[in-house]
Order: sequence, then C-alpha cells, then structure tokens
Amino acid sequence: MNSRQARDALSRLVESWQELWAPKWVKEVVDARRPSDLDSEAIQEVMADVRRLLDHLGRVGASGISRTELAVNVLADPHALDEGTKVEGAMTQALRYREHGFELDKRELWQRAGIRASRVSAPVLTWSLPVVGGSFLDEQIRSASAGALPLHISLFALQKHPVTVPHDARILVVENPRLVEAAAERELPSCVITTNGSPTTAVKTLLEQLRESGASVWFHGDFDSWGIGICCRMYEDGATPWMMDAPDYEAALDRAEQAGIRLVQDSNDCCDTPWDPDLQAAFQRRGQRIIHEEFVLDSVLGQFTTKAL
Repeated sequence: MNSRQARDALSRLVESWQELWAPKWVKEVVDARRPSDLDSEAIQEVMADVRRLLDHLGRVGASGISRTELAVNVLADPHALDEGTKVEGAMTQALRYREHGFELDKRELWQRAGIRASRVSAPVLTWSLPVVGGSFLDEQIRSASAGALPLHISLFALQKHPVTVPHDARILVVENPRLVEAAAERELPSCVITTNGSPTTAVKTLLEQLRESGASVWFHGDFDSWGIGICCRMYEDGATPWMMDAPDYEAALDRAEQAGIRLVQDSNDCCDTPWDPDLQAAFQRRGQRIIHEEFVLDSVLGQFTTKAL
C-alpha cells in the first residue's frame, strides 16, 4: 500500500468521527510513516486504538489519569503508550489537534489532555538546596548537602512536602546534569539544579516553590537552538538568563577557535531572545555553531558562586 492508498483508506475509516480535525490528522500520520509502515491492517489497528483512547479520555474526571493506567485500561498493556511506540506517536499527533497544542512540548501536551505524569519517575536533580523548613524532605535535603551528595527529588515528594528557601536565595538552573555533578565535586556553596533537557513536571514544581519563597532563579543552557529555546521558556516563567548573552556566546566561540576545536553547526534557527536580541543575531552571524554547556562549565559555576558570596 502506498501513502495515497493508505491516506484514502484511513480517511474513510475516520469519516464517522465527530472530530473535524480527523482528516488532517490522518494525513499527518501517513506522511510521517515509512512505506514499510503502511500495512493496511496494522495502521488501521493503530487508528482504532487511538479512537478507543480518545473515547476513554472523554470519560476521565478532572483528576486525570496516568499514562500507564490509560494504556492498561484501554489497551491491556502498561507499555503500549511508552515513548516511541506507534500508538504513542499517533496519539500525540491526535492530541495536538484535540488540545490545540501545536506549540507545546509532548509532556505539556499530554498533561493538558488530563494524562498525568508519573510522580516518581523523572525526578529533579539538585545540589545544596538551602531549605529552611522542618519536613522529612527538608531533613533529607540537608543531610545530602552535609554529605556532599547531589539529590534526586521526585514530584511525589515535592507535592507531599513543598520546600521553602530564604527569600534572598540565588538558585542556578542549568540544562545538563554534568554541572550539578561538578558543583557537588567542588562542594560549591551555590545551589545548582538541572532541567536535564526540557524541564519535567518535578523541575517546574520545584522552581515554582522556590519562586514562591522569593528566591531569584537564574538559567544557563547550551548555546544551540534547543538550549536557547529552553532559556526562552524559563525567561517567560520568570528566570533570569545567566551568561546567556551575545558576548558570552561569542567569547566561547573565540575560545574554541583558539583551541582548534571544530564546532558542530546547528541545522535549526534559534528562537527570539528577548533578554538580549543580539544573541539571536550573533547565533546566525557566527554560523549557528553550537557551544555545549560543559565547555563553559568552569566560568558558569565559578562566576555564579563568586557573585553569590
């Protein structure tokens, strides 16, 4: 079956659907697949699974449902909606239309649809959180800091025992876990938290609790389209970019050139950089070459700690 035949067959299959976006969704599903994946019976089974999932979601209350529960209740397989499965991919595309969520990342999209993130997986990795409360979680955080240990904190723990810090606390949020590891190795007095890529719900929950305490939150990430995009979202949420200006980027490029390091070019344009419009211009002017956060690790951590003291 070629893509045209697959699209026609699936369009007929969704003619009875009430969703007006179904034909556009079918076209997207077909276009995203390799010819070898267009087996009529298999792809129609995926469509049927998505229909059942959407119907089940329509009956879920305001409290939502976890992805695993949705998968096992509807498809009898707790792993049916794991990242990368065909059903998960088709369902994600359907939810983008259903929730008008084309600008959302996948995690935010599923949450908007009422599909809860796991509260014990994807924890936030922290170093030296200056907590002031007396909860069990606060004591665990203090013990980890005293032992010079970075600590993973789950969403479950943060919801059960919200944390507070001094109102004048300065928190550095970074994109990559290596910087938290380095902060712990050096036993830096500054608090460092990693998003480990796009922020998880646990990361966002912790940062919200820190901001509610009055702490100032700063962010540094990779100088590439993805890292600058994360920085933009963090900026919109109230974080202040740290060493993420055009002069910082250009200084890192010059250092790499002097060291004879061949930098990879980003194939994607970066987003607008409202905290420093010159950064977007510099990224384009200098060939969209990528500076990974680990390359500037010493200056990012060292200067933040120096300013905090």
